Amino acid sequence: MENNEQFIELDESYLPQMAELFKDAFGREPWNDNWSDKAQLMEYIKEISGSYNSLHFGLLVNGQLKAFSIGMIRHWWEGTNYNIEELCVSPDMQGQGVGTRFMGMISDEVRRRGLAGIFLQTDSDKPAYRFYHRNGFFDLDAHVSLYKKVKE
Repeated sequence: MENNEQFIELDESYLPQMAELFKDAFGREPWNDNWSDKAQLMEYIKEISGSYNSLHFGLLVNGQLKAFSIGMIRHWWEGTNYNIEELCVSPDMQGQGVGTRFMGMISDEVRRRGLAGIFLQTDSDKPAYRFYHRNGFFDLDAHVSLYKKVKE
């Protein structure tokens, strides 16, 4: 951990900062998500952060939130995992090893808590996919994500 970095567990007081960082990180290439509706963004962050067994981590750099993960502890027949719903690093910190250090901190904390592993989903056509592979994640061959559009 760098001298000016602090790994913390996040609580609801960080929701506004998480929303801003999320919008900044995913509102540009390669994602280009349009989170201009601030109310919609806050509802999304609240929804995914307020689940039973929620667990969120943050990385403060010089006291500012520069990376976070929103997730939950989920019990499964193969073991109990940390399921990450969203993870992002501030665009001004990307490409500097911050994400890798942050993922290492998350892994260490998950291990310390006695959990079996970390589960997440991402798009295979985005740089995040390669990032996760470089950080020890692998594809689950039989796992697929499905979606059905019902609104015209």
